[in-house]
Amino acid sequence: MTTTALAPDQQCAQAVELARAAAVEVAGPAVGEHLGLEVEEDRVVTHSFATTDPAYSGWRWAVTVVRADGYDQVTVAEVVLLPGGGALLPPPWVPWAERVQPDDLGPGDLLPPPKDDPRLVPSYADVDAERMPFDLHREMGLGRPRVLSLEGRADAAERWYEGQAGPDAPIAKAAPARCDTCGFFAPMAGALGRVFGACANGMAPDDGRVVALTHGCGAHSETVVETQESTYSGMAVEDDEFEVVERPAEAVAGQDDEVVATADAPEDAGVPGVDDPPLDDVVDATEESDAPSELAGGLADDEGA
Repeated sequence: MTTTALAPDQQCAQAVELARAAAVEVAGPAVGEHLGLEVEEDRVVTHSFATTDPAYSGWRWAVTVVRADGYDQVTVAEVVLLPGGGALLPPPWVPWAERVQPDDLGPGDLLPPPKDDPRLVPSYADVDAERMPFDLHREMGLGRPRVLSLEGRADAAERWYEGQAGPDAPIAKAAPARCDTCGFFAPMAGALGRVFGACANGMAPDDGRVVALTHGCGAHSETVVETQESTYSGMAVEDDEFEVVERPAEAVAGQDDEVVATADAPEDAGVPGVDDPPLDDVVDATEESDAPSELAGGLADDEGA
């Protein structure tokens, strides 16, 4: 079955200036050219005008005019700003309960659980719930009104195990050992304690947080770092990296005085307490040296330098 398009009412279709005046009254001078018209119903037509406001690029002003049956006068029904094909639109609206994130909760903020939250059940209805210190509280309903349900525990366990406190975290893969063998690991009571506990190492990145038994980090209590003692006992100096430093004139003058004092000393002078031969008995080392020719040549080069 084909639907026959309604023909526009002539009076309403010709009321372009009336529609423009209504748009200008609402939007001011930010009304552009006439873009066309759409037939809504019999004797109901919507005229579209471009908007010249740069903040609403791609939008249009829609002015709906109507003519009553039996009357020639056309009146304005409504004026609205509608998005076009290339209009910039806001993201879809999401309820606040779905937008809120864990870090959004601050001091004084209240975040009640959803109604009929599947993560919670009445304490008397969960036979696997952790018992309070006194059974009387449980029997009289004076303990916690609600406790984690099986679904709530499974949801928390899955979130913790797959997060940064689980075995697949980069820091856990590079750790020397697991948390269940660490002295800083504080076990957790209840069903979740079979898989999780708390870190009590103030120097660890997970201090005070729940971690999996298969988690780990470099601050494990049994971590031992083996250091190799260095056999280096001297200092190496590169011969080609000396720096020439100009000595002060006073230091040079003092050195000259020492040279003169040494020159005035007797030739047979010796150091008290040392049985060294006189200076006259010292023979030139280069004349009687049995060293290889390469070493002699190196010494000669040093003397020449």
